[in-house]
Amino acid sequence: MLIQLSIRDIVLIERLDIGFREGLSVLTGETGAGKSILLDALSLALGGRGDAGLVRHGVTQGQVMAVFDVAASHPARALLTQNGVDDDGDIILRRTQSADGRTRVFINDQPASAALMREVGRLLVEIHGQHDDRALIDAEMHRALLDAHGGLTNEAAHVRSLHATWRGAERALGAHRARVEAAAREADFLRAAVDELSRLNPMPGEEENLADKRTRMMRSEKIAADITEANEILNGSGSPTPSVSGLLRRLERKAAELPGLLDDTVAALSAAVHGLADASSAIERAMHAIEFDPRELERTEERLFALRAAARKFSVAVDDLAALAVTQADDLAELDAGEARLAALEAEARASAQAYDRAAAALSEHRTHAAASLQSAVMAELPALKLERAAFFAHIETDGEDRRPEGIDRVEFWVRTNPGSRPGPMMKVASGGELSRFLLALKVVLAEKTSAPTLVFDEIDTGVGGAVADAIGARLKRLSGNVQVLSVTHAPQVAARADTHFLIAKNARSEAETSGEDAIVVTTVAEMDVSARREEIARMLAGATITEEARAAAGRLLAGAGGRRSEQGGANSV
Repeated sequence: MLIQLSIRDIVLIERLDIGFREGLSVLTGETGAGKSILLDALSLALGGRGDAGLVRHGVTQGQVMAVFDVAASHPARALLTQNGVDDDGDIILRRTQSADGRTRVFINDQPASAALMREVGRLLVEIHGQHDDRALIDAEMHRALLDAHGGLTNEAAHVRSLHATWRGAERALGAHRARVEAAAREADFLRAAVDELSRLNPMPGEEENLADKRTRMMRSEKIAADITEANEILNGSGSPTPSVSGLLRRLERKAAELPGLLDDTVAALSAAVHGLADASSAIERAMHAIEFDPRELERTEERLFALRAAARKFSVAVDDLAALAVTQADDLAELDAGEARLAALEAEARASAQAYDRAAAALSEHRTHAAASLQSAVMAELPALKLERAAFFAHIETDGEDRRPEGIDRVEFWVRTNPGSRPGPMMKVASGGELSRFLLALKVVLAEKTSAPTLVFDEIDTGVGGAVADAIGARLKRLSGNVQVLSVTHAPQVAARADTHFLIAKNARSEAETSGEDAIVVTTVAEMDVSARREEIARMLAGATITEEARAAAGRLLAGAGGRRSEQGGANSV
């Protein structure tokens, strides 16, 4: 529930800290005192649209903070965890609004998005008014509300799962049928392509290897003649090696006769013989390495040209030919086996559709029973709200051919305000005052299963008489037994039933308090004790001039309302 609301510099509110408790809390005050400002500030903290006009005149920034105490299992905590927000205590929603229009969002003191704040806010608070209850007015939500009332939420989730299975089977069937039909239209081309690529047998990376090989062979062709000539000179019939070797042997024999005279010559000739031998071996290795085969070059070029021609024909890169061969072979195999696979997918789609249809039909029947129960429960609330001549309907339109995730039913809340008139959608048929009472009856019936932990009712008693206002107060009191209820009201019958009563007032500061400047008007909120409550309820009964009769009537209202009373109170803020 909401345990604290702190407001700084929002419109007429300078500084405000309000502590809320369980049960029914009412906020009253004269017209223009600032009740709507309070709700605008709360809405800002719940992720509502920011507005620079909310910032109090003369300051650059306003701020609103709402603190909630909810159970560890509450969905809002799971949502925060999913979004990486620390959640180990109270949930604190804080929003700053700058005078230049910018806003900043903090959840548990961590920067967050306004979208996340809105999602969390919807789970924590519902704000209800004659034209502001999205959950009850939005026809798209009526089915979920009916399911919750009838305990059909899990059954509806099962139908949604079966719908997803059926849609998946339909998509698989459609994709396969499209492939088979496309393949059938191109069957001749596909078979020829598979045969051609099978014969070609392209390999990934083959183009690069062939191109490198072709380049090496073409370069080898250019230098092969020079290597051959060098080999002939060194190893052929005109090789200098035998002559130099013979000369070396003769000089080695003569060198012994004159020691020291031919040593240098013998050494140089010996080095030359060894050098010629090394050069001969090296040129032989080069001859082997550069062995050039014109026929191999021709075969390499033919293979390379064939691959590139196929790539142009099939409009793919050469390296993608291998993958294309696999894909087209698979397509051909699918074409050959397509009819059998198609029949299997059709059977699967039929079976999933039948499973959905059975579950959706059962859910539809259960919704019919739930609708009767909801209608009966809401109708029981209407007489006390002076709608005894009206009727409420959970209108269901069922179409077995219209398979949707939520089932085959379209649910919308309809009403009839007078006997003999035609029922129709609640938003179109009911007037503003009637609508607020229908919504209250609905909320009383649905609150235990479909309510946020805090409900805010904004003047839903506007324009109703004393008996109706008393019935509204009784129902708000009943609601507060399950959830926290805050009500902005002008009805003394509602205010008398409150567990906590706040007075919203507009006060002007004196010139002394504002350092000689003009007086500043600010909105204040005070929690009232029993005596102050009696006076405020008397004002609500009598108007500007409070009479003793009004005070006596206020005392009777308080005594008759019962419930917990706040014995102590005072100004929370200024």
